Amino acid sequence: MASSSSSLPLTWKYNVFTSFHGPDVRKTFIGHLRKQFSYNGITMFDDTEIERSHIIGPTLTQAIRESMIFIVVLSKQYASSSWCLDELLEILKCNENGQRVMTVFHGVDPSHVRKQIKDFGIAFNEACAHRTEEQKRKWSEALTYVAEIAGEDFKSWENEAEMIEKIARDVSDKLNVTPSRDFDGMVGLEAHLKKVESLLDLGNDGMVKIVGISGPAGIGKSTIARALRSQLSNRFQLTCFVDDLRETNLVKYGSQLQLHEQLLSKILNQDGMKVDNLGVMKRRLHDKKVLIILDDVDHLEQLEVLANVMWFGHGSRVIVTTENKEVLRRHGIDDVYDVGFPSEAETLKILCLSAFRQTSPPVEFVELADKVVRICGYLPLGLNVLGSSLWGKSKADWIAELPRLKKCFDGRIESVLKVGYENLHVDDQSLFLFIAIFFNYKHVDSVTSMVAETNLDARLGLKNLANRCLIHYENNKVVMHNLLQVMARQVISKQERKKRKILVDAQEICNVLENAKGNGSILGISFDVAEIKELKISARAFEKMRNLFFLVVNGHGKRQVHISEEMEFLPSLKLLHWEAYPGKSLPLRFCPENLVKLNMRNSQLEKLWEGTQLLPNLKKIDLTGSSRLKELPDLSNATNLKRLDVYECIALVELPSSISNLIKLVNLLMENCESLQVIPRLINLASTYISIEGCSRLSSFPDLPTKIRDLRVKGTALEELPASLTYCSRLEIVDLRDNGNLKAFLTELPTSVTSLDLSKSGIERITDSIKGLHKLQTLDISECKRLVSLPELPCSLKYLYAQNCESLVRVSGLFITPNAELDFRHCFKLDRQARKAIIQQSFVGGWGLFPGSKVPAKFNHRARGNSLTIPCSAFNRFKVCVVISPDHQARDHMMRHLVCRCKVIGDSVNSTGMKIPIKELQTEHLCIFHIVLRPSEVRRKIVLEFSTTYFLTEMWLPKMADVLGDTNFGMIECGVQILTDETIRNSNGESGDEDNCSDFRDAHESDDEASDKEEDDDNDTIANGRSESDSESGQVLDKEDNEVEDIADEDEYQSVSSATTHLRKEIQRPRFKKKKRKMNHMVKKFRHCIGTLGQKKAKRAKYL
Repeated sequence: MASSSSSLPLTWKYNVFTSFHGPDVRKTFIGHLRKQFSYNGITMFDDTEIERSHIIGPTLTQAIRESMIFIVVLSKQYASSSWCLDELLEILKCNENGQRVMTVFHGVDPSHVRKQIKDFGIAFNEACAHRTEEQKRKWSEALTYVAEIAGEDFKSWENEAEMIEKIARDVSDKLNVTPSRDFDGMVGLEAHLKKVESLLDLGNDGMVKIVGISGPAGIGKSTIARALRSQLSNRFQLTCFVDDLRETNLVKYGSQLQLHEQLLSKILNQDGMKVDNLGVMKRRLHDKKVLIILDDVDHLEQLEVLANVMWFGHGSRVIVTTENKEVLRRHGIDDVYDVGFPSEAETLKILCLSAFRQTSPPVEFVELADKVVRICGYLPLGLNVLGSSLWGKSKADWIAELPRLKKCFDGRIESVLKVGYENLHVDDQSLFLFIAIFFNYKHVDSVTSMVAETNLDARLGLKNLANRCLIHYENNKVVMHNLLQVMARQVISKQERKKRKILVDAQEICNVLENAKGNGSILGISFDVAEIKELKISARAFEKMRNLFFLVVNGHGKRQVHISEEMEFLPSLKLLHWEAYPGKSLPLRFCPENLVKLNMRNSQLEKLWEGTQLLPNLKKIDLTGSSRLKELPDLSNATNLKRLDVYECIALVELPSSISNLIKLVNLLMENCESLQVIPRLINLASTYISIEGCSRLSSFPDLPTKIRDLRVKGTALEELPASLTYCSRLEIVDLRDNGNLKAFLTELPTSVTSLDLSKSGIERITDSIKGLHKLQTLDISECKRLVSLPELPCSLKYLYAQNCESLVRVSGLFITPNAELDFRHCFKLDRQARKAIIQQSFVGGWGLFPGSKVPAKFNHRARGNSLTIPCSAFNRFKVCVVISPDHQARDHMMRHLVCRCKVIGDSVNSTGMKIPIKELQTEHLCIFHIVLRPSEVRRKIVLEFSTTYFLTEMWLPKMADVLGDTNFGMIECGVQILTDETIRNSNGESGDEDNCSDFRDAHESDDEASDKEEDDDNDTIANGRSESDSESGQVLDKEDNEVEDIADEDEYQSVSSATTHLRKEIQRPRFKKKKRKMNHMVKKFRHCIGTLGQKKAKRAKYL
């Protein structure tokens, strides 16, 4: 992209500036051209009143810079004029900035201009007489360059008037091409343009290249292409944008010729061109550097007819936009840019620009805007169209519109999206509808197996749909855009009723099920009971639907659905998804032999069926929220079952013993089964994930499968874990939170564990064996109220969460990874060595948080408040400590972060350092972290600014700091230690200044000697309580004679005054009673300082 385009004026004073030699053409060609431009409404600079001299003046230079297009008329005597040649140099400078140059060869041969030979060369030599070699070189290069620009040759035209008319048309076309700055309001466009430009490889003029732009309908492919043409057109001799290609039929040779005529007419700007064979394009364009954009290509034949790289001159580029990636592949186009969906932030901005004419929603529209974004599914076309339709409407209007938007959309959106569907093969159309209604966000293998008996080639069909950007894949799942799903429902609604394979209209489905009007052509039914008042399903409702594969009934609540136990129930059914199923069991004649997925969430079921059923295809059972379910059937024949979910089946007492034989069972979820007491042996399962949460009556646990990777046992009555856990060599995640009876866990865990959560458990002791977990990265012991000490932890640990461990006293050697995050919030009993261990951490990329009210003395640059200035230093690494006050402003839905910003004095750039979560502080805390600056920055003073940022926890708003802002509230004191090579080497041998960190442990300190030592340390800290960063300004408190040096500025006065106020508060604490006399002496000393400083301040003010 031409960065210079950003410097162009928003409006041009002149459309055209003409450079010409007056005696040659002023009264003839230029006069006629000016008249034609006036007729066409084109403004041209008039130089008749400018006095000619040997150099071009400021008026002419300004006119050149304020013109959009230049026409250089190269006549026989043009090069004899130094004025014209200097004018040309100025024009070419502007050409580099994005303005455009056109040429007219009036009575001269282009090659003579290029080489400066024959009569043109003689004239040039006359102008060069008495000129420097440098001036001659510049003029010569300018003439050579401009001669390469394709233009009109006067000798090729029989009629000058026709040539002038064509020039006027060309200028009009260039004026009508929107400059790239007009696309600036389009969110995310700049990033798209840069990526396509990198594929175009514009610096390589030795080749012709074709680049594809692919993506779903409405994603913005054409917009990107148009912006590229606008931005790059000045780099090419000729440009052309060919649209509406999708509808072009090229089977007949005549149609191909017509397409060539269309392209040549556009690119050469000659109406009514006729060609009699396909070789004309090559003859006309083989020596031209062209930019051709072929928009909305859908068939290979279109590229074969229009995009042959042999037809265009070196440096040419062809850009092809399409929804069909297969077309690009078959034409050999390897460089393809896939246009992705915008981010959440960009999506919200796109909608708001259309709906509110601003980049963020008004406060009262925030939630509604989020809902519209989700309906549109991040598609720019949908966001723009729906946003525009909601422009100026009230909140009540928005609320009323939302239900309609979920079912149907603007005709403009439908017309764009439907084209891709209509060009599919009939089998691919059927697969498209199945995915839209039943299988969006389902795994590829699941989709393939589900449609296996519908006579569709799922693998080939999925490939075709992906190539046409109608689906894409995320984590091996098939994903279709929300608006395409809406379109699919509209397609079904317009089909002939008796021939429909899928039923989606709730009222139509009620009629079919109540009156048994189904037929053998129906393959799937999907509806929501919220759309009906009552449904009484006939016992013979499914009798004629022998080919029904998919039955989906969504919704639950007060809507009434009545079924008969005698109902004939679908022998071919593969998917049964029925939320809030009203029966106590499935019908007696239920035949699940072909069933693959059984989803009966929130049902009234007490049991599934009687006896043992054949279940060879069953892979998933989901009974989540079936609160009346008392038992599960014998599942010994479900040999392919992979997932069993009984979440919140609160009446379920035990799992059947047959589960032990389900060797393919991978996921077993048993959360909040309050009555569950018995689980059979699981050792034979293939399970990699087992979740047992809220099973409050479960007191014992069976042996675990050896392949398990993720074990979550939370909120149970467990007192110990099974010994088999030691042999689970693949186990990575162990979550044992909220197990109050669990006082100890296994002496040895498998070394494969990476995450261990013991929070809110009854753990009293963690054994030294934890050090052997060399892959452990996360350890959570939060709210372990009985835990007194921590052993030495593995070096691999990155996250240690120990907040609210009210009994924790000792922490042994935290020699863990430098980028660790250590959270000791509200651990008030931490002893001296524990605090020392925390402070000595390097925290390169990490942080530490623990109770404290003062910055330790080792942080020798200190200041009260939220900012600190660091003097020049040869070192660029700093350790930072901040004292943070309790948080009384945050709410449950808000998160508070500490933010550190570094500002280099003399540099306008602010670089953000750490962002540390500090929510729910009940008392003052210390936060310690590490900052590394660029070596060039530390040669100047550095200002560190600390603030807290509040933001909401809702995921839909990505930048809540922009809404809630930063605040200095809560920043009490800050300090910095400059990390020299020596301090780093000696960091393990520090003497214990760290004791100054907190007043909180005084309540638990019984050793008077230790207390006296801390008081002395605190006195030193307070005596030096002013900002060390201000010491360079001249304020020094002499400890021997109590004299004060001259003041540099008012900040010194404020610093000492603040320190005195702080000291007065400190001596009121019980800890200072023994040394009150000494403290009072210090107060007098500070008062003397303030008096002296006040006098000098007054004298200074009087002097000023």
